[in-house]
Amino acid sequence: MLRVNIICIGKLKEKYLREAAAEYSKRLSAYCKFSIMELDEEKTTEAPNDALIASILSAEGRRILSKTDRSDLVVAMCIEGKQMPSEKLARFISDSAVNGSSTIDFIIGGSWGLSDEVKKRADLRLSMSEMTFPHQLARVMLCEQIYRAFSINAGTKYHK
Repeated sequence: MLRVNIICIGKLKEKYLREAAAEYSKRLSAYCKFSIMELDEEKTTEAPNDALIASILSAEGRRILSKTDRSDLVVAMCIEGKQMPSEKLARFISDSAVNGSSTIDFIIGGSWGLSDEVKKRADLRLSMSEMTFPHQLARVMLCEQIYRAFSINAGTKYHK
């Protein structure tokens, strides 16, 4: 069974977002081994300078990469990534499994984004939209899209 991980910086703070993520996690258990790994955010100041931001990105990036294996397929969620419709994401997931991938890691960075090291490691850079979303909401949206992709691949009526 395919393993799908969301590796993300920070915890979901709002109860309704935690409940939504938990619901999609439960639904996904019928299709894959799904997990969400929450990594600690780096401490910062009110107005960090460029050097501090670079340090934050580097530290968070090292922790993210330590949670991936060499054989994992890594998808970096980033604004400059490629946008794709749900059907294409479904095909990407299906093709990945058929081509021998046993684990797909979706990566969501912290408020400053992802380090260059994480982006270089990624097999795919994916963007949800040109719009900006709070990272916590983006996590729930990603859970939903992964569930939608599996539903499409299974031929269920969830995706109309």
